Amino acid sequence: MDGMAITRRQKEVIDFLSGFTQRNGYSPSYEEIAAGLGLNSLATVHKHVTNLQNKGLLQRAHNRSRSIDVLPQRKARSAMDRLPLMGRIAAGRPVEAIEQAETISLGDILGNRECYALEVRGDSMRDEHIMSGDYVLVERTRTAREGEIVVALIDGADATLKRFYREGNLIRLQPSNTEMAPIYAPAANVAIQGKVLGILRKYA
Repeated sequence: MDGMAITRRQKEVIDFLSGFTQRNGYSPSYEEIAAGLGLNSLATVHKHVTNLQNKGLLQRAHNRSRSIDVLPQRKARSAMDRLPLMGRIAAGRPVEAIEQAETISLGDILGNRECYALEVRGDSMRDEHIMSGDYVLVERTRTAREGEIVVALIDGADATLKRFYREGNLIRLQPSNTEMAPIYAPAANVAIQGKVLGILRKYA
């Protein structure tokens, strides 16, 4: 889990689950997790378990009890989580090529924030150089500042990637494509699902 960005409490949850399962031969209930970690709220336990499941560290079967399993983390994958950072490359005037012994991973970029990725479909954000087929890295949040690129849910059903603006009682979701019109919706009908931190693009 060295390459995973998890909080101290999430690590405690993982350690408790692993220890309990090894001792008893089955996984603990939410009540047992709460008691073992001194948590008063089952909702808090559920949140930690869900976040760890989203990070690929746990799996749950919803059709049976005591179904929280810690997934094995392969060393081969953790090695791939870090890439050699060989230096800097000019996109303007050329610079001297100096090789540097550094590495970089998604954890270095995302830190301990709770994040997920979405594959982009469509060209509404092309002027931000976010193209169809790209993957956006999204921080899970319910709030956003003016002008941030967000994942917005409209009327609880339709999700879209746009820049976020408040205009009185309305929300303007602004595409970055001059051929497309903005979306206006009552503020009560728009739920922020996250804000974009970066993109990944594959060329081959």
